[in-house]
Amino acid sequence: MSEPAGSDELRIGTREREEAVKVLGDHLSEGRLELGEYEERVGRAVEARTRGELRPLFSDLPAPYPAFMLPPARPVEAVAVPVYPQRAVVEYEESDRYRVVAGVLQIVFPFGVGRFYTGHTGIALAQLFTMFIGVGVIWSIIDGIIMLAGGGTDVYGRPLRI
Repeated sequence: MSEPAGSDELRIGTREREEAVKVLGDHLSEGRLELGEYEERVGRAVEARTRGELRPLFSDLPAPYPAFMLPPARPVEAVAVPVYPQRAVVEYEESDRYRVVAGVLQIVFPFGVGRFYTGHTGIALAQLFTMFIGVGVIWSIIDGIIMLAGGGTDVYGRPLRI
């Protein structure tokens, strides 16, 4: 028997943890969290293994929330759309930032410099502040390796150039 999509027992991955940390950074920058409380929640988010362990970190905060906490989208009825001979071509836009530069900055200066470079100031500040307790350095180095290996996005969601 499979678990429902919203189950708190489902295991999470790096993407969900990073999204939770980013959203916590947004709440810190908005002044909803104090630095000590933010560091505690980031530490718990990094160590979380299931959705149920992340959900309490946002129980007393207003939106935004990580995507896994949002209710599933309702199905939309199919609507007949007329097909025209000429279709608009949407080009895939790349960022003006480079993933190699971002990854190397994260590894060489392990206190969020690569994240500042890509425009993710919330995560960069989190890495900078957690550097003093040792988690930030490891987090930044791993983050740099992930950027080098798999890329990443800039603050506008555009993929970083190679």
